Amino acid sequence: MMKPHLPLRKLAQDLRDHPSVRGKLDISQSTGTLGLTTQSDGQPGDDCAVLPTADGFDLFSCEGFINAFVKTDPWFAGWCGVMVNISDILSMGGRPRAVTNAIWAPSAEQAQPVLAGMKAASLAYGVPVVGGHTNLRTDDLQLSVSIIGHAKALISSFAARAGDVLICAIDLRGSYREPFDNWNAALTTAPDKLRETMEILPYLAEAGLVTAGKDISQGGIAGTALMLAETSGVSIEIQLDALPCPAGVDMARWLRSFPSFGFLLSARPDQAAAVCAAFAGSGIAATVCGDVRDGSAVHLTSREGTALFWDHARTPYLNLSAKETSDA
Repeated sequence: MMKPHLPLRKLAQDLRDHPSVRGKLDISQSTGTLGLTTQSDGQPGDDCAVLPTADGFDLFSCEGFINAFVKTDPWFAGWCGVMVNISDILSMGGRPRAVTNAIWAPSAEQAQPVLAGMKAASLAYGVPVVGGHTNLRTDDLQLSVSIIGHAKALISSFAARAGDVLICAIDLRGSYREPFDNWNAALTTAPDKLRETMEILPYLAEAGLVTAGKDISQGGIAGTALMLAETSGVSIEIQLDALPCPAGVDMARWLRSFPSFGFLLSARPDQAAAVCAAFAGSGIAATVCGDVRDGSAVHLTSREGTALFWDHARTPYLNLSAKETSDA
């Protein structure tokens, strides 16, 4: 293994220290109190709770939003309430059915743009808002959104295996929604195209073309790769030069960015071309960008060499080594 130069080591250190990556460490505090384990109902640790049915799996997920984000960009926060929950369902090979919300606001006027954003996304994606909770007598604007969906075949984050390749698929046709690290490609995509991309992950699941996967969430590519590595009990090497990346975007920011449509998947090497082609058919950039191996470390590699990002055996992330997990 080549000795990394300082810039690559510094990149790995900066990612380890970034709030979007370290925020996931909070999960184990809740799961410990709740007594959740990988054996609990719902398969904690995946992007959605998994509830087996006679014809597949019902999926349930929930997202809460950072108050500063909701306050700064309330319409887009409402849109994201629908969008990121849909992404959780898709990441597990499912199709979304309906969303509900819980909104707190000082007044109806301040709640309006959040709800308008939710409505716009609901219409664009074709996923109805079917109810929720409203409180218009609070000091701060806050939002939480839940979703249900169904999968005929499951993509789980527990199933990556040594010998798999890592595939990154991201819609690059967008821009940052400043000042946050949110890469927005959804608002520039026609609703019929949004709905078309919603069929890619269910197709891959039902065709058996991927072994595991997660949507790229808060924490970006780096944090999501770490969660996938820990839940599957493997080591992952991310080849930075092979990642799909928009022109002119700094790699440090890109590795922690939250894309509107982005997934990390593992697949057997002989299936990788078919997986990438399924995304390319809808204009989504998808590349083989790493390897899954035995071990417990996530490494970043480039022309400079290799640097350790995180070792989940030494420093648990979602604390799966202690059998304490939560939906991530």
